[in-house]
Amino acid sequence: MQFSGKVHKFDLDDINTDYIISGKYKFKTLDMRELAKHVMEDLDPEFYAKITAGDFMVAGNNFGCGSSREQAPLAIKNTHIAAVLAKSFAHIFYRNAINTGLPLVECDTSKIEAGDQLELDISKGIVKNITQGIEIKAQPLPGVMIKILNDGGLAAHFRKYKGFNLAGC
Repeated sequence: MQFSGKVHKFDLDDINTDYIISGKYKFKTLDMRELAKHVMEDLDPEFYAKITAGDFMVAGNNFGCGSSREQAPLAIKNTHIAAVLAKSFAHIFYRNAINTGLPLVECDTSKIEAGDQLELDISKGIVKNITQGIEIKAQPLPGVMIKILNDGGLAAHFRKYKGFNLAGC
């Protein structure tokens, strides 16, 4: 899995799921395309208007803490963000993101700035900051997670294989 795009950075730790998608929206609709329009709205009201499909969201430690609901990673996925890069992720958010098909990358984000152009190879665990001319080592994802992400998430993976398929992982 390889991606390239522009960085949208939230230079904060502990960005919780209510910052990702406010409760005032997540209980009013199940339409993820509509929820996507409000992702990160409390931290940056113009966020959705700034992003282009394939861009990256970048943050600090413990991204996705708080609620265990899947709306947060699903709403991010529906913005067409390629991946979220953070120093660390809340465990339940991490699991929900992989299950819903949203790529996450744990790496040192301190040398990534808003507007930087990145190239990301998830399976090798390499983040190339083209703007700054540096390479950042990331934790590569296991083959099974890559397979689930390529299939569009865990439910899509199960539909495709009529069960869990580890062949080739």
